[in-house]
Amino acid sequence: MSSDLGSPGATTQRLLVRQARWIAHDVLELRLTRPTGGALPAWEPGAHVELALPSGLRRAYSLCGEVTDTEAWTIAVHRVPEGRGGSREIHETALVGRELEVRGPVNRFPLVPAPGYLLLAGGIGVTPLLPMARELTARGLPWRLLLGARDRSRLVYAEELVALGGDRVLLVPQDEAGLPDLAAELAATPSTHAVYACGPQPMLDAVTTLCRTAAPARSPHLERFIAATDAIPDQLNATSGEFEVVLSRSGLRLTVPADRTVLDVIREKLPDVPYSCEEGYCGTCETPVTAGVPDHRDTVIDPSERPTATTMMICVSRCDSPVLELDL
Repeated sequence: MSSDLGSPGATTQRLLVRQARWIAHDVLELRLTRPTGGALPAWEPGAHVELALPSGLRRAYSLCGEVTDTEAWTIAVHRVPEGRGGSREIHETALVGRELEVRGPVNRFPLVPAPGYLLLAGGIGVTPLLPMARELTARGLPWRLLLGARDRSRLVYAEELVALGGDRVLLVPQDEAGLPDLAAELAATPSTHAVYACGPQPMLDAVTTLCRTAAPARSPHLERFIAATDAIPDQLNATSGEFEVVLSRSGLRLTVPADRTVLDVIREKLPDVPYSCEEGYCGTCETPVTAGVPDHRDTVIDPSERPTATTMMICVSRCDSPVLELDL
């Protein structure tokens, strides 16, 4: 997905788009630096940053460069014609030489300690996994990475991965080999190894089901592009009654109607509140709760953590008390 991009610990700065290059079919890599040079905040594999695009859209992208490169952040963006506009804007706007507001880095997808790792990627989903493979190689830990895509032209960072991992990397172009055999990969992986997956929703659903039914059951670490289809049945589209939200730092008291989100209402008064997916899966809008009882409807906070969670995703979550107080 770790703290959110709106948290006090996350930095916001203007960075220069220093370079852009094609790295696969419909995939553009951007290199971001300080306008006058200098070190950027450190980050760890799995981290992402949020870009404020010229149109005002905000979109989060995984950092996929070298963690040792302290003077540049690298992201890769897949053009999605039917998407919500962010990837099209990055691909169709002349951004090299322009400065963008960038918030982060934030890590909701960190490497957990384990004796070994299985990394499963679909298309552009390899971007957070590539730095993990580099890190695991540097640590001397066993790992295996599977990368699937519709055809070879869409296998993002394939050459670099093979150079890094050799036969630990399995490339699966669908037009040549069919769909990746996720069941076989999981069956061949020791149960003590951590499983990380990032890619299209059907792939993540398959990984989740296979891990849930394995003996013993596994808990995979997932990075989603969209909200989980089965994470919180009916809740992402559900509404609740009207309630009040108090913004403690701004001194505002606002009414959230039953048919509007907390984010929607707050942005009328505070338009710079960070957000991205608006579906409860990216964590960009996570906000500290200082009073009240949140009704968590996101897929970021684990269900077991919700009763004691001190933050909420204001794009989808609501309130089970008459008043909700937020640190905004």
